[in-house]
Amino acid sequence: MPPDTSEPPSPSFVKLAMRNMVRKGRQSLFHFGLTALGLTGFLVLIAWLGRPSLPQ
Repeated sequence: MPPDTSEPPSPSFVKLAMRNMVRKGRQSLFHFGLTALGLTGFLVLIAWLGRPSLPQ
């Protein structure tokens, strides 16, 4: 017996995320910027702490 396909499939997570981002445009961009800044700062900190000490 085939499965019941009378109800439409739920939208994918990507579609839901894109719809939410369009609806909350400015806030989404602000949070994306904060995340990008934080990640960049974290990577720079890790690179600075792990820099090799070359003999002079």
